[in-house]
Amino acid sequence: MLEIKRFKVGERMSQAVVHGETVYTAGQVAQSAPGASVAEQTRGILAQIDDLLREAGTDKSRLLSASIWLSDISTFNEMNGVWDAWVVQGQTPCRACVESKLAAPQFTVEISVIAAL
Repeated sequence: MLEIKRFKVGERMSQAVVHGETVYTAGQVAQSAPGASVAEQTRGILAQIDDLLREAGTDKSRLLSASIWLSDISTFNEMNGVWDAWVVQGQTPCRACVESKLAAPQFTVEISVIAAL
C-alpha cells in the first residue's frame, strides 16, 4: 500500500497531499494579499505553491497539471503575464482556466496544481 503524506493539515483540508510519486495541492488563494491586484494575488499564490512543492520534495519544473479560477475572466491576460514568467519554459503543465465565483470577494484568483515528485 502506498503511503499518503499530508502537509499543512487543517480541520477541513490539507494544503498538499503526496500519494505515490504525485503531489496534489489544494486551491491556493492569496492569503497575504487579499484585495490586491490580480497580478499581485497571482504572484503570492505562485510563491505559496513553490513553498508547498518544495516542502513535498519537488518543484515547478515537475508540474503535470494546473487549474486556475478567475473571478473575472477579463483579467486573464494580467494573470497570464505573471504565470508565463513563473513557469519553466518547455516544461509547462496541462492547464485549465475558467471564470468562477470564489469563496470570498477579496480573492480574484485561485490556483491548484498537480506535480510529480
